[in-house]
Order: sequence, then structure tokens, then C-alpha cells
Amino acid sequence: QLQLVESGGGLVQPGGSLRLSCRASGHIFFFYALAWYRQAPGKQRELVADITRNGTTNVADSVKGRFTISRDNAESTVYLQMNSLKLEDTAVYYCNSDPSGVIRGPDFGNWGQGTQVTVSS
Repeated sequence: QLQLVESGGGLVQPGGSLRLSCRASGHIFFFYALAWYRQAPGKQRELVADITRNGTTNVADSVKGRFTISRDNAESTVYLQMNSLKLEDTAVYYCNSDPSGVIRGPDFGNWGQGTQVTVSS
């Protein structure tokens, strides 16, 4: 299984941008599907974006046009570029990896420790 470490979170004003990174250890990073989830206090964990082994991307409707997921297999890293941030984007963001090659859901794969994103004036 991959070991995942997220970074890049922080405090940002509405309309600002952040880029989250999730770096993985392991020799077969390119075999895995990768995803970003987020969880706000008192809310369910929700899928934000994912990218399959083949490179197909999916982005949640709530962030479509603002967030972009990408992967760099040479660096064993998946990114989430977040632009035009809104107050409702405030959450802990988690990286998930799935060895099946597609994201099957939050009950599968490995998780990172999470990184806090706070959007506030």
C-alpha cells in the first residue's frame, strides 16, 4: 500500500488560491488511482476530485471550474489546484489512493493524515 502525506493547506481569503500536494512512497505509484476528499466539522467526508490510473479526471459539481486535479508519476505526487476559493471550501482535505486503478469510495484504499484549508476574510 502507498503511504501518503498531504501538504499545502493554510489560511486564505475568499477568492484566493492554494495548491495542495500529496506525496506517496512506493514503487508502483502509477498503478494507483488518486483522489482528494474533504470533511468540514459536523459534515460527511465528500469526494472533491479524482484521477484514475489511465489519467481520467472527475471533479465534483461544487468545485467544477475552480479546482483541478493532476498527477506527476515521476514525482509520485498528486496535486489539487484550488482557485476562487469560497468560505464553504473550508475543510480538512485528505488524499486517498486505490490500487484497483479507480476510486471505489472512502472505504477503500489508503489515506493521508489530512491538511487544513481555512477560507476566511
